[in-house]
Amino acid sequence: MASLITGMNPAAPLRTEAEAEAAAKASAISIFIGVLVGAVTVAWSLANPGQMQEAVAAAAGGGADAEAAAAMGAQFAIYLTGGLAVLQLILGIVQWRNPGKFIAILFMVLIAYGILSTAATPLLASSMPGIPTVPTWQIALSIGVMVVQMILHIAGLRGINTLDKLQMEQAR
Repeated sequence: MASLITGMNPAAPLRTEAEAEAAAKASAISIFIGVLVGAVTVAWSLANPGQMQEAVAAAAGGGADAEAAAAMGAQFAIYLTGGLAVLQLILGIVQWRNPGKFIAILFMVLIAYGILSTAATPLLASSMPGIPTVPTWQIALSIGVMVVQMILHIAGLRGINTLDKLQMEQAR
């Protein structure tokens, strides 16, 4: 347990294979945080379908077919979020069992995109009338969670590289 916590620190020195393996698993922990966020989002959406439909209807412009489109759009968003959470769970399990650079780098790119798009949310909302605004606390919380995930992926990638280096030295 102590080596896992030490491994999550991207500045901690990695001297042994156990420390490198613990650091490599930080990437999987970051993915599991994303799964938790997705599960909370789906649960909130299922508990508050009216708010989801109102937000989608407001974004659609409030035309005659807006209610039907909002209901369908909200339902699609719930299914998409749930499906992506399941996919993340599968990739997190794969990353936990066999840490790899590809999954860590893929999620680092996706998280960087998430940070940029979340930071741009207020600008987009202010430029389009009728778009519901996202509360500042929610944007700050989302960016904070994604920064923690990025730090864990950096620590994980560092652990994967060290693990590869140590295993190559042992093979010689």
